Amino acid sequence: MATILLVEDEASMRLLTCAKLKHQFTIICAKDGVEALELLERQPVDLIIADVMMPRMDGYTLVQTLRDQGNGIPVLLLTAKQSFEDKRRGFSSGVDDYMTKPVNYEELTWRINALLRRAHIASERRIVIGPVVLDSNTYTVSRGEQVLELPKKEFELLYKLLSYPGQIFTRNQLLDDIWGFDSESGEDTVKTHISRLRNKLRAIEEFRIITIKGLGYKAEVLE
Repeated sequence: MATILLVEDEASMRLLTCAKLKHQFTIICAKDGVEALELLERQPVDLIIADVMMPRMDGYTLVQTLRDQGNGIPVLLLTAKQSFEDKRRGFSSGVDDYMTKPVNYEELTWRINALLRRAHIASERRIVIGPVVLDSNTYTVSRGEQVLELPKKEFELLYKLLSYPGQIFTRNQLLDDIWGFDSESGEDTVKTHISRLRNKLRAIEEFRIITIKGLGYKAEVLE
């Protein structure tokens, strides 16, 4: 059973969320980001659900702190904030998913399971989409007998997008994740690599890379 860390300062919300999820997951709780970080030093978890507005350390800062530490644990933010700018800030900080209150707990369960599947993909180092297989051990994309070997950065960029289909990544976020925080490369590097991937993968119909104007990119898996 997967272990979820619920970070929520409102006691009633903690109790309700725990009651809704405890039959499918092991739930442990923290009242704010500071307590969550202290708990994570002692207790491994599979996923974090965090509120945004909390005392001492809010949800955005919690996620940014984890990512700065190199911790890639999946994080889902629950919040009453619904504006585009709020969501932009959340995804820019490194959050994996974003859900607004009031919470539909059936939908929340779907999202949790999807995030856990993606985390499993990351540990397996392979992504399978119908007949298409991405193998991070060989940097190849194969479809039947057709095998395409990609340069390391192009493969890592594609693998990142397809690990989280539908999630929007900013150019800066992709630049930091793939090229590193100390890289001298700029956003044009990401644009160039996306263009190369699109050209090389034109014959593959199982997925596509979509540009989100003014924000970044996402991968869309086609039925």
